[in-house]
Amino acid sequence: MTTRLSRREWLAAAALCSASTQASSQTAAQRSGSGAHQPLTTDSTLGQLVSHPAFIGFGRRILPWADRVFDENARLSTIGSLLPYHTQVDIPSIVGALNRLIEDAGRGRRIFYELYDDEERRADPGKSHAGLFFLRGKPGAPFAIIAPGGGFAYVGSVHEGFPYAAEISRAGLNAFVLKYRVGLSGEIATRDLAAAIGLVFRNAAEFEVETRGYSLWGSSAGARMAAFIGSHGAARFGGPDVPRPAAVIMAYTAHADVGTAEPPTLAVVGAGDGIAPPVSMERRIAVLRSMGAETDYRIYPAVAHGFGPGIGTSAEGWIGEAIRFWQRQPR
Repeated sequence: MTTRLSRREWLAAAALCSASTQASSQTAAQRSGSGAHQPLTTDSTLGQLVSHPAFIGFGRRILPWADRVFDENARLSTIGSLLPYHTQVDIPSIVGALNRLIEDAGRGRRIFYELYDDEERRADPGKSHAGLFFLRGKPGAPFAIIAPGGGFAYVGSVHEGFPYAAEISRAGLNAFVLKYRVGLSGEIATRDLAAAIGLVFRNAAEFEVETRGYSLWGSSAGARMAAFIGSHGAARFGGPDVPRPAAVIMAYTAHADVGTAEPPTLAVVGAGDGIAPPVSMERRIAVLRSMGAETDYRIYPAVAHGFGPGIGTSAEGWIGEAIRFWQRQPR
């Protein structure tokens, strides 16, 4: 038997349905709007980091490794324990840089790009661990690609990648942070850097970057990668035949290889570095100078290996100095 509602009952039911729909819509809007891009804090967990809505599909590639089990309940304040080759890990600068990525994503800016296409990743699943993060500067400005360190065992992007990129971006320049493959060889990692250069050159119009006058930045193992391409070009490592970088920025590494001509190079190291002693970098700088390359060498007292931005040490401010060195070079 069908029950007929009175007009008053029908209007009441319609109002209830409308209120329910409106509440659901508001909840969905909160999920997809600003609520979906809430900033992280030092008390946020690694699980909250990798599952953050701004990082869906690539959150694990923010971590030093993309394929290992980790404690999802560990707080960001303890992330330095995941970086055994690094010192002076400054949690506020890490969280600030991650929040800059979140902020850009909240503004609708794409912050991550696969380094290899679907076919390449199917043929070699290891390539799915690579990728390129992007913090934009002014449209049409040159770009930097940053290769963090980690002894080719992990990628310390949180310490030697995103904080660098945030400062470069604040200077109005474009900054990419490379997540490269680890546990294979320096050659494979350098091929990922060459592939990143190719990706940026191919998509320069979409990225709104100037390809003339780009720079390569690297710390520790990443500095070796940047230097290899600075010396020999991206094509030597499977990348495109494009101009070499206008500047190479090297932080604390022992690297003796040189090419027939070398780009302008700024090198920084801590006086207390027991992994890449200052004498190693001094030798390289002496060779580059003998070849006629422009160089700038900085040694910081009471600083060990892997100091990253150097917050709270005598090295603090070196990234700004490196930016100015890069900007002085002709395009």
